[in-house]
This record gives sequence, structure tokens and C-alpha cells, in this order.
Amino acid sequence: MKILFQGDSITDAGRGRENPHELGAGYPKYAAELIREDFPDTEFEFINLGISGNQTKDLVERLESDFIDIDPDIVSIMIGINDVWHHAADRSWIPSEIFEQNYRTVLSAVREKTSAKIIILEPYLLPVPDKENMREDLDRKIHIVRKLAREFADVYIPTDGLFASGMVDAELDTFSADGVHPNETGARYIADYYADAVYSIIENM
Repeated sequence: MKILFQGDSITDAGRGRENPHELGAGYPKYAAELIREDFPDTEFEFINLGISGNQTKDLVERLESDFIDIDPDIVSIMIGINDVWHHAADRSWIPSEIFEQNYRTVLSAVREKTSAKIIILEPYLLPVPDKENMREDLDRKIHIVRKLAREFADVYIPTDGLFASGMVDAELDTFSADGVHPNETGARYIADYYADAVYSIIENM
């Protein structure tokens, strides 16, 4: 069973680009470990093609080579934080309709050109003071991702909400030093929900 992880630096997590099976130090690594534990009799091929700095427009550019040609059984996507962060300094936000069009293009192609099950993880931001202005646009983008998930996703992971819940009794740096890139605790936190979410898909394949 081939599982493809797609996204930006949160997915990339320092992976070795020369080997797509090298999963990096983020949630794909820990999710793969948990999935193998849950399904010891299933042979898995895990592929990480997340690229640091990517926005939705970059996934559109990589659509054929890094989605369709891979022909995964399951593809998960976490994208969107850079669509906000890269425009936060001057609030030159990407129009919501452009963001939606980019993301929809990816999801439509995966749905139409592969038989892959789709997992969507929403972008998130932990409450750090130097990025508070990003909420102005991120919440709009999350709303769009949730709308698209209702249309395309087989499983949806509400990452922003899950971190909001986890932060209630936690210190600011428990999951991430900068509010975006997870440390090991944060990566394992995402991976736990990922493994739980994908369980039913694998069971029924």
C-alpha cells in the first residue's frame, strides 16, 4: 500500500530530497511508525514529497510529477500556512478565490486521475505573539480548506482545532518554538491523529 505525504516544511521536516522514502523528522516519520505497528501484516511504501516553503500554487505546478505519476493508494495534504505567512508582512493576502482555485485544482486532479483516498490536514498556527496578525487571513483559508474537505476528503484532520485544544493546558513552546514548525512533541501529536484517522481507510481497502 502506497501512502504519499504532501505539503510544505511541516511535512518536509528536513527529509533527504534524493530519496522520497526518507521521511524526515516530522509527523510523516512518526505516523509511518504507528501505521506499521497497527498493520504489521501489510506492506507499506511511504513517500514524502513535502517541500519547504511551498504554497498551494507550488502543488499545482508539481501536480503531475508529484501526485498523479506517483499513483498512491492514499495521499495526505497539509498546505496553506505559507499562502498566509509569505504575505503577512504587508498583509498582501492571496485572494481567497485564488487559494481555493489552487487547492481545488489539486484535489480535482487527484480525484479524477487516481484512485487515491484523500486525507486533508488543515493548516494551523499556534498562539505566538509575533504571528498574531496571520490569524486575520489564516482563519479565512482554514474555512476554505474545510469547505473543500466536505467535497473531496475521505478523512479530514482539523489540525488547527486539535492544537488549540492541546494548548489549553500547555506552555507556548510545548509543540513548536515558532508557532508553525512542530518540534518532536508537536510532530508526534499530529502523527497520533493521523494514524487514528487513516486506520479506517486502511481497514476498508
